[in-house]
Amino acid sequence: MAKLRDYVIACRPAQWVKNGLVFAGLIFAVKFTNPTLVARAIVAFIAFSFLSSAVYLYNDIQDREFDRAHPKKKNRPIAAGRIPIWSAYLLSFVLAVLSLSVCFYINNPLGIIALSYMIMNILYSQFLKQIVILDVMIIAIGFVLRAVAGAYAVNVSISPWLLINTILLALFLGFGKRRYEVVLLDANKTNHRKILDQYSLPFLDQMISVTTASSVVIYAMYTMSIDAKFAAKNMHLELTIPFVVYGIFRYLYIVYHKAEGGSPTEALVADRPILVNIILWLAAVILIFMLS
Repeated sequence: MAKLRDYVIACRPAQWVKNGLVFAGLIFAVKFTNPTLVARAIVAFIAFSFLSSAVYLYNDIQDREFDRAHPKKKNRPIAAGRIPIWSAYLLSFVLAVLSLSVCFYINNPLGIIALSYMIMNILYSQFLKQIVILDVMIIAIGFVLRAVAGAYAVNVSISPWLLINTILLALFLGFGKRRYEVVLLDANKTNHRKILDQYSLPFLDQMISVTTASSVVIYAMYTMSIDAKFAAKNMHLELTIPFVVYGIFRYLYIVYHKAEGGSPTEALVADRPILVNIILWLAAVILIFMLS
């Protein structure tokens, strides 16, 4: 009989940190001092967390046979057979309906974004994950939709610069994850994920190099753009660039030197230097906005 703990693990609450992008609009539109908007952003965060769990459950159901060929994923509750498939489907459905209902209650644009996120991930689980490069791009678009959803939740606009930077950073993390999988699984990589046969280390290294450089440049350009100057009222947001540079370089160190990065979320949270760096970056951004 499945235990409650197995259902919680299957929902992957540790991955909810990704939904922190929902707060991007609130922060960069300098609305974080408005209690009403903060409350709406928190509700949107919870709704997207439930929705992402619904997606994870559905994806794990579809991938259960392949996950059993993975040294770590084989221990997931669904792949290990600790959760009945019918109950996983039911929980996924309930979480999806609940989260979509909350999003549409907040406003229709947020609901449409949430529904689009869910449909995109269903298509990803069915066949898009078998298309080289597009599989990583779909994951990156999911991060952008989170940021856009947060902006709609509090009725603010978000700079195109930040959206571009979000997708570039997500691509950077995604290609880093693929590299880890190729190295970890080696000859057995196609038994877990057939698309991995389409990725080689030299190709992934080039993709990582491109997204690394692009992410740093785009963020630097944003900090000196009209959008940033308007939000920070001519305060120096470019002072936060070193945090971004360090964070990206530290993650490269994790991928190449420590041979980790299979779960970007775990790497970002478990690595103390990166975690401290993220906290300092966020504190610096908020402080600059508050002083402007």
